[in-house]
Amino acid sequence: MANQLERIRIDKWLWAARFFKTRSLAQDAVELGRVRLDGQRLKPSREVKCGDRLLVERGDERFDIVIRAISSVRGPATVAQTLYEETPESKARRDHQAAMRKLAFEPAHTIARGRPTKRDARLIRQVQNSY
Repeated sequence: MANQLERIRIDKWLWAARFFKTRSLAQDAVELGRVRLDGQRLKPSREVKCGDRLLVERGDERFDIVIRAISSVRGPATVAQTLYEETPESKARRDHQAAMRKLAFEPAHTIARGRPTKRDARLIRQVQNSY
């Protein structure tokens, strides 16, 4: 499914490689410095080629990857994974972080609904004032 291109815009490649759901999210990440090429910040219009080394930060995850193929088409995940190769150090770091997340309980994850609504806050105050 990979087109025989030599160079492609970084935001389009990140979208095709399924690092971001939309191209505009990929553009925003590049503009905010969350994607680096050989340690340097980029512009979304910067073209990348095979062999380029990228650091992609997506939330808590950091991917250190080498571009192996170029595609401007977003295909299935199995095809997208053939577009890059993650370094062993990066994979080990992400596996370690995942294991630590399983061990360390985060209380904020139990809050399903977030902040109380205005109505909920009134009810909470009524109950507190009745005591």
